[in-house]
Amino acid sequence: MADADREPPNEDKNEIVHTYDDDLQEQDNRLPLWWQYTLYGAIVFAVAYWIGEHKLSAWLSQRDRYDQEMVAERLEAARAGAKVTPDLLVAMSRTPSVVESGRQTFVTTCAPCHRADGGGNIGPNLTDGYWIHGGKPEDIYSTVHEGVPTKGMPTWTPVLGEQRVEAAVAYVISIENTNVPGGKAPQGELAAK
Repeated sequence: MADADREPPNEDKNEIVHTYDDDLQEQDNRLPLWWQYTLYGAIVFAVAYWIGEHKLSAWLSQRDRYDQEMVAERLEAARAGAKVTPDLLVAMSRTPSVVESGRQTFVTTCAPCHRADGGGNIGPNLTDGYWIHGGKPEDIYSTVHEGVPTKGMPTWTPVLGEQRVEAAVAYVISIENTNVPGGKAPQGELAAK
């Protein structure tokens, strides 16, 4: 094509940026609106997802959902007559909903002797690694479930019921080794787990 045969670029059309080999023309085309909306929508979604996942923890991770399902399944088996196992108690201590329920039970029932933060008052500090009656999950469960009447620890199962005792034990396991400020001096032996 001769230069005289070519149409000059129209102001209404896209601007020609480069011409190659007298026939190829590179134009500065605008992206289609659907493509722009897709791009901007993906950016907004990515930012919202990142904020929800990392800053707000708005939804549970797959691991948390798995842990909750396993705890629910194990609790169901425990209600059917199976024994409460250390693995079940540890799994419960990693499940936020169970720990929160246990914290509420602990604050309303155990705080007079162990303080609301578990730092110890009349009773021992539950946030250090030292235990009078054993620090394994089954030992903690046994202490709360059966009590230690000679030391002033009542049997809580008749008062609270099995579910609330398990939740309170899960909470105690979750606060172990957090060493709250102003906690009572260590009592008993350092627990080996």
